[in-house]
Amino acid sequence: MVVSALLRVLSRSTRSCVATRRCGRALYTTDGKLRYYTKKHEWVSVDGGVGTVGISNYAQDALGEVVFAQLPDVGKELEVGAECGALESVKAASEVYSPVSGTVSEKNNAVESTPSLINKSCYSEGWLFRVKLARPEELRALMDQAAYDNFLAETH
Repeated sequence: MVVSALLRVLSRSTRSCVATRRCGRALYTTDGKLRYYTKKHEWVSVDGGVGTVGISNYAQDALGEVVFAQLPDVGKELEVGAECGALESVKAASEVYSPVSGTVSEKNNAVESTPSLINKSCYSEGWLFRVKLARPEELRALMDQAAYDNFLAETH
């Protein structure tokens, strides 16, 4: 009985946070079941009509050490898919696109002053901005965690 309980715990832990390799690139899975992703590797999680936006672990790994973050200002109106910021790393520069439409209600000033937070904790301390959703139905067009993992497996 103890052995079967241990096996259940081990199987759950290996499913919840795994990095596998394919074609020399890492594919990332996280335990973030309430995050929705774009094909450009932004994520959004929603609480009470406000979405918190960031970039995925795959994206931060591909960028490398982030050294500069330009985030949208509070009050800015965003349209889904529109460019709204930029990240620069020692390897590359990348635009940030809004996964949803709405009004920016907060930006992560800590990320602008310490961009490496994105690399250290892209799903918690390294979030980019929050947006009051104008059209919550847009979330249906985004990928859930399983679909995003499949997208990474098929395209990267």
